[in-house]
Amino acid sequence: MPSALFVVSEEGYWGEECIEPLTTLDDAGVEVTVATPTGEPPVVDERSVDPANVGEETAERVRDIHETDPRLNDPESVTEVNAADHDAVVFPGGHGTEWDINQDRHARALLREAVEHGDTKALVVCHAVGILAFTRDADGDFLVAGRQVTGFPNEWEEGIVDDHDLMPDGRKLPYWVEDEVRAVGAEWDAELDAEASVTVDGDLVTARGPGSSSAAARTLLSELGVDA
Repeated sequence: MPSALFVVSEEGYWGEECIEPLTTLDDAGVEVTVATPTGEPPVVDERSVDPANVGEETAERVRDIHETDPRLNDPESVTEVNAADHDAVVFPGGHGTEWDINQDRHARALLREAVEHGDTKALVVCHAVGILAFTRDADGDFLVAGRQVTGFPNEWEEGIVDDHDLMPDGRKLPYWVEDEVRAVGAEWDAELDAEASVTVDGDLVTARGPGSSSAAARTLLSELGVDA
């Protein structure tokens, strides 16, 4: 049975970007483990369970799974898991990743190991794509340099933060994903005219945002050779 490790933010993950891949992989028979930076339960971004933002059905489904799934309620610590023990490592997005996952050296090591070694795949979604701006390969070069990627675009960020880069919750956004990932040499294309955007480059799969979550999960299953 294939297995996947989900590395989820304690600062605020976007509900659909975690729950959609998690349940899709569950349904396909993939064994899922959840890890967070400290081993404390991940926190869901309240905007991603607000019916006014995502609709009643999505809000209810995400909140229910967030509150009841034992893996989300009792995760491992990223210091205690290894990419080599899994067939895939999944990084759900959400603005919260900018404050913890993307800056965490253990999370970055999991990404590097997944992309560089063995048969493990990595799926990185939305704001979690920012981790690529801070992850170096075994030679000390940026892991994403020269790779084709998608992720949360500047054009969308402009509609969320104010002129001082303040989030709706008052936190200052430390960086914009597209700017940072481009700066380290990635070939960036968020495919803004497309309904969904998922890019595969070797063992690295990236996805643009919530609306790409389902396509991202199916793409990962295909990369793993698992029937959806």
